[in-house]
Amino acid sequence: MAADFAAPGRVVLGSSPGNKQPIFSQATSSLISLVVVVSLSVLLMYLDRRHAYLDTLRTGMTTLVYPIQRAVDLPVRGGRWLVRSLVNQQTLLDENLTLRQQRLEDQHKLQSLAELQAENERLRALLESAARVPEQVIVADLLSVDLDPFSHLILLDKGTRGGVRVGQPLLDAEGVMGQIVETGPFSAYAMLITDPNHALPVRVHRNGLRGIAFGTGFTDQLELPDLPVNADIREGDLLVTSGLGGRYPEGLPAAIVTEVVRDPTDDFARITARPTAMLDRSREVLLVVSRSRVTTEAEPDGTTTATDIVSDEATAKDAPTEEMPAAETITSQDDSSPDQSPDNPDNEQTDDTPEDGDTR
Repeated sequence: MAADFAAPGRVVLGSSPGNKQPIFSQATSSLISLVVVVSLSVLLMYLDRRHAYLDTLRTGMTTLVYPIQRAVDLPVRGGRWLVRSLVNQQTLLDENLTLRQQRLEDQHKLQSLAELQAENERLRALLESAARVPEQVIVADLLSVDLDPFSHLILLDKGTRGGVRVGQPLLDAEGVMGQIVETGPFSAYAMLITDPNHALPVRVHRNGLRGIAFGTGFTDQLELPDLPVNADIREGDLLVTSGLGGRYPEGLPAAIVTEVVRDPTDDFARITARPTAMLDRSREVLLVVSRSRVTTEAEPDGTTTATDIVSDEATAKDAPTEEMPAAETITSQDDSSPDQSPDNPDNEQTDDTPEDGDTR
């Protein structure tokens, strides 16, 4: 009863003025809660480790938390996607540019390869053509073409230093092209067989009929105006060089007859032919080196020009046929020759007679 009558203003230990609850009761309850939570945690960890009782709970919690994780990670993933897209676009642009350049280079290489293949085929055909010519040949390249329609001249990359001489025949893989008319140290001009000033002795390969093919100024046409109307020649006949005059080797393909017009009122047939040589396309040509021809042209007094030979061939059809001198005339002229002896009763010449086409 004495405690109830304590003096006013005196505080009793373990109580507060407002709620009259003891202070140690709150601290004790907090400590108890901590001990319970720690014990529960240790128990759960033990059970999870030893018996895996919390796998289902953990899976459920992960499922519930996953949308939140995705939402939090979405801005980061979006930024990465944007950067990767920009980088990929630039990479694709760079790769596209590289592929375009590579495509152009491949196209250029392909074109070069096709050109080399075509050149290889032309050279093979040229070598096969050279094998048909018994004489030695020189390979030359075409540098330029004269644009004058009345003068079919081409410039070659070989000259006198390369063994080229005036009058040498010019061939390609298909047939006769022309002859050299002018030479320099490193280049030479050749006249094509279609030049109006050119004449080519030919014969029909089928029957040996001889004629002269004149240039017309067109790269695909020759004329044979000196054959009679009843001549044995027809369309499709192959014309080859006859070898007369000694300028062109015999038997080379020259032209193919394309038209034969026989007018009974005319004495001569109108015959046109197409050159077998590719005059407007050939780039590699052959120059025939005739040993006798080169030796003759090297002599100071025996040099002849292609213009003289062409002129002689062009006027051959109009020139009258000269009669051979009588045998008595030849005998009388040779009576005083020092080569005649009593052992030669027939007055024959003992020295060799120059062949046709050679110059003494």
